[in-house]
Amino acid sequence: MSGLVVDSASTDGMELCELPIDWRLLRIAVKDFNHGGTRNMALHQIPSGTEIVVFMTQDALLASPDALQLLLSSFDDPSVACAFGRQLPHTYATPIAAHARLFNYPTTSRTLSMADQPQLGIKTCFFSNSFAAYRRADLMAVGGFPSDVILGEDMFVAARMLMAGKRVAYVAEACVNHSHNYTLAQEFRRYFDTGVFHARSSWLLQTFGGAGGEGLRFLLSEMKYLWRHAPSFMFVAIVHTFAKWIGYKLGRQEAYLPLRLKRLLSMHKGYWN
Repeated sequence: MSGLVVDSASTDGMELCELPIDWRLLRIAVKDFNHGGTRNMALHQIPSGTEIVVFMTQDALLASPDALQLLLSSFDDPSVACAFGRQLPHTYATPIAAHARLFNYPTTSRTLSMADQPQLGIKTCFFSNSFAAYRRADLMAVGGFPSDVILGEDMFVAARMLMAGKRVAYVAEACVNHSHNYTLAQEFRRYFDTGVFHARSSWLLQTFGGAGGEGLRFLLSEMKYLWRHAPSFMFVAIVHTFAKWIGYKLGRQEAYLPLRLKRLLSMHKGYWN
């Protein structure tokens, strides 16, 4: 198995000079990073005969030695074009961060197609590149990753594949530890960027439906979880929810905001360069 590590001028002190045999390191400047564009660049760096491509972020840690094998087993079904695994909260995750992982990554595997859209709406194309695999031919057939998105390149591609008649697999048995303890400001900025993504990819909501109902379901689940496990976090969670809502609404209206303000409100500030 060969691999490619893309380092966008990281400053966390990780040593990347010693990689496994057949692995390569590609360094890029922070200003050149883009969620879709950088992955597209990496895609074109791998051998042309590669059938399955796996993408992982640096903060996703395999929870078991067979996690990758379990993820790849989903491609035994020729209709599956892409698959992603279950994300478990880190041991240091806050109750709010832990619930987000438990809500979005359930214990039951499933394979979805466009036939599931009337029931699941936008959740049909939910996907995460933190731990995901793609059948390369199917990925290239939908044009690869979008070359310039602020985030959401994974959902973008999953939606295109579903619309092309392919299936998306969620493999609950393939697990990684991956979670974020976002501050209030980080939550706001992340959802501002999500609003920008939805505003600039309007076809996604037109095809799969809006996220309003899913947001309410998440909030009710969060309150129930925190009431049982960490009631002292309930008020904090409500404040975070309000920040996310405001951030998302502003992001959806980004066309009317000056560039300087958008850069200030955004989590991925380099996108606006």
